[in-house]
Amino acid sequence: MQKDPYEITVDTIKEPPIRFFDKLKFLGPGFILSASIVGSGELIATTILGAKAGFAAFWIIILSCLIKVAVQLQFGKHAIQSGETTMRAFDKIPGPRFKKSSWAVWTVLGLTFLKIIQLGGMVGSTALVLRMLFSGGSTFMWAVIVALMAAILIYKDYYPLVEKGSLVMIACFTVLTLGSLYLLSKTPYAFTVSDVWNGMKFKLPPDLILVAIGAFGITGVAADETIAYNYWCLEKGYAAYTGPKTPGVDDPQRNARAQGWIKVMTLDAIFAMIIYTLVTAAFYLLGAAILFKRGEIPEGNFLIEKLALIYTESLGPGVKTAYLIGAFFVLFSSVFATCAAMTRLYSDGTGVLGWYDFKDVVKRKKVVAFLAFLFPALWVLMYKTINLPVLMILSGGVVGSVLLLLVGYAAIHFKYQRKLDQAESKIYDLFFWLSILSIVFVAIYGLYSLF
Repeated sequence: MQKDPYEITVDTIKEPPIRFFDKLKFLGPGFILSASIVGSGELIATTILGAKAGFAAFWIIILSCLIKVAVQLQFGKHAIQSGETTMRAFDKIPGPRFKKSSWAVWTVLGLTFLKIIQLGGMVGSTALVLRMLFSGGSTFMWAVIVALMAAILIYKDYYPLVEKGSLVMIACFTVLTLGSLYLLSKTPYAFTVSDVWNGMKFKLPPDLILVAIGAFGITGVAADETIAYNYWCLEKGYAAYTGPKTPGVDDPQRNARAQGWIKVMTLDAIFAMIIYTLVTAAFYLLGAAILFKRGEIPEGNFLIEKLALIYTESLGPGVKTAYLIGAFFVLFSSVFATCAAMTRLYSDGTGVLGWYDFKDVVKRKKVVAFLAFLFPALWVLMYKTINLPVLMILSGGVVGSVLLLLVGYAAIHFKYQRKLDQAESKIYDLFFWLSILSIVFVAIYGLYSLF
């Protein structure tokens, strides 16, 4: 029988690996994170930003991917030190309570539910790619197929499947995306190392400032992924391996184990950061090299069709097919990982609200299975009924901006109020506050620009 990944006892204790290659065997949460991060935002929005700015804002993309990881690490550290799920941890954030649950829990559940509109657009984008690949069927038909694929893969509530599925999709979209970028060297749109270097000089023309801020906001780890990372760290076993924490007792052996597993988690986060930075940079360069030179800025899903057409013109239909397959894995990996995260978040959240006993594994699996079909069905419904792409984008932007502020506040609370962590380096503190400031800046700007 599958063990409950959220149960932490003395029997689950495992000493952390010391050697680098031994640590690699325990990576995994970052694979799911990368699968979730690299989605429609990177495939469409980042490419369009490259089309608008050329190579000039490339450094913004890189900086954005690198600087936000500190808040993600803080959530991972808290999960390992406390063994708490995200909603259990949020339920301890100070402030008003409604029906015995924290305002933070209600806020997260309410805002993330609104993202069904944005996810409807993501399912639609994935369906469009499949329709282009197979040259047949309605986009709605393919949207239903995409939703069913995600639901069937997730409903068993089996972490290894989520991890391995994410790893396979990451491998596919990384190879195909970098391959598409390499093949540009065979076309009139080839770019040079000098072009890339010019984009790394930390200079920005005044007319590109707003574009750069937008780029900073849509790339790297978002609020959703940060919230979900806690569950993946717990289900991988980092907290269970650390062992139970006795309140008020300083246990040097447990502290040492916690630090060891935090080092593994940090390595996991760094690997994830490298993956999504590489792929995000590749999409930006595709936009800068092809669309900026052509003076074209396609809107939304038309971008995928336009780039596919350009590849066909330059290198033939075979390369177009490779690009579309890569686009499918990028988009579907995000649908897949988001579906997995939503089932965890809402099974946890409804447990905190007292709707059922989260610790009852049988009941929890039934809730996860139900949610695994409910959310994809709602996404397809949104795609079918709301034919307003701008509204869908705005809804996601508002939700993301508010959630970013809450995530930043929660990270500060975990670090300074809960005080579960041991002493941290000044370098980590510096990156933590840079990450917090960047999150607050992007969130406020995002809300200001929308209204």
